[in-house]
Amino acid sequence: MSLPLLKRATEDGVTFVLTPAAHRDPAAASQQPVPRMPMRAPGPGEQYRFHVDMGKCIGCKCCVVACNEQNGNPAAINWRRVTEIEGGWYPRAARSYLSIGCHHCLEPTCLQGCPVDAYKKDAGTGIVLHSADACIGCQYCTWNCSYGVPQYNPERGVVGKCDMCHTRLGLGQSPACVSACPAGAIQIEIINVNKWRAAAAAATPGSGLPVGDQSISSTRITPPANMAPNAKPVDLVQLKPSEPHWALVVMTVFTQLSVGAFATIFLLHASGAFTRLGATALTSLAVAALALAASTLHLGRPVYAYRALKMWRRSWLSREVLLFSGFSAVACLYAIGLWMGIAVGIGLGALTLLLGFGGVTASACIYRVPSRPAWNTPLTLLQFNLTALTLGPLFAAAVVGATGPGWLRAGISSTAGAQCVVLALRFFRMSGSDSVELQASSRLLATTLRTPFIFRGALLAVGAIAMPLYVSSPVALWLACALALAGEIVGRYLFFVSAVPKHMAAPYLGSEAA
Repeated sequence: MSLPLLKRATEDGVTFVLTPAAHRDPAAASQQPVPRMPMRAPGPGEQYRFHVDMGKCIGCKCCVVACNEQNGNPAAINWRRVTEIEGGWYPRAARSYLSIGCHHCLEPTCLQGCPVDAYKKDAGTGIVLHSADACIGCQYCTWNCSYGVPQYNPERGVVGKCDMCHTRLGLGQSPACVSACPAGAIQIEIINVNKWRAAAAAATPGSGLPVGDQSISSTRITPPANMAPNAKPVDLVQLKPSEPHWALVVMTVFTQLSVGAFATIFLLHASGAFTRLGATALTSLAVAALALAASTLHLGRPVYAYRALKMWRRSWLSREVLLFSGFSAVACLYAIGLWMGIAVGIGLGALTLLLGFGGVTASACIYRVPSRPAWNTPLTLLQFNLTALTLGPLFAAAVVGATGPGWLRAGISSTAGAQCVVLALRFFRMSGSDSVELQASSRLLATTLRTPFIFRGALLAVGAIAMPLYVSSPVALWLACALALAGEIVGRYLFFVSAVPKHMAAPYLGSEAA
């Protein structure tokens, strides 16, 4: 095989050539390498931050590998991720890369929502640290973070996240991702917190600062030169269902059923329509107990579930646990009083309802997080409470064996009809939105999840609207309750699997539909 270049080099006697200094680019020769680490520690009012230069990043993912090796994570769990950014128009299309880890936010939402106080923001460095020992694996922070940074490790039963290799920083060494980057695209910098807060408040998409981010990311991103105005992550929307979280499906639906049943018992007791409501109350209490027990199956470390009460002052999850615990205790006294025929005051029943609907509302507020646009709407609050007001009366009527007064039948059908309206409003809201994530959720419901979506509406219409108005036999009431319950379970399943999370780069690049 002929090798012309080798033959020419051999004939000329030249095997390598050094470029003369006169031929070098003077500008390139004068450039000094950018330091990857600051030469001092943060002072008062300052903190460390990542700086990512997209113009230098080549997408090699050395930072991802180095992070996993440093922290002993399996391949499926990446505390640092690299996403591809594409933009432009043919034939002038361009691709760049963005490496993202934890942003060590000024107001970290993962810390604010954690029910066990497993997060803390280091006062000296500004690094957001996570304690695996305190974590119970509730995974609330994985939803609460605007960037999806915390990741759940099912083998360990806890969440983990980037801590900027704070032990290495303490030794004067750079984080693993910074050291491993062959292009020098990741650096550690020191920022003035107040100045950065003001700059972020005035930021616009594509400026390298976070926009519309209530947690206020500290990461600075340098976009590539002449980045196209329509540049978006390649994986901005992945049309695949999310995790169903079956334990939470069971817990939310059945606690709401129990609360609604006690509301019906209270109204029937106060009106004197029925006098023997003890069996119904005890059955409703048993449903609540089973539902709360099922909720612990969602935890990675259920033996430490009691810790979830700790941060009730700031975490909706802690408030939910506290309110449902109080509801269970008071409902138990109310049910025992009704069963034993003791004269139970209206006040005890009213307190049961107050705690119960408070717990339902707290459950809904857990999901009002900006990182899940499909959940972050007042319709979630309305939907959860309507589930209680639909299933509860149906269940109570089935246990009693009679539909009761006419207003009860009309109330069941009315609340079920309102639930159908809410479902339609949610779908139309998502379909007509400019948000890519909301449009993706509507497409999931219209395509991949179309069959259960239609099935859910049909079950609700038959079991909770039509049958309560036209049937009164005990068997028919149980059938109506079963159909409505199946419809709500399917609906809550769709609630979880159709929620498309915001992309980790969205606060920097935007996520409006192009």
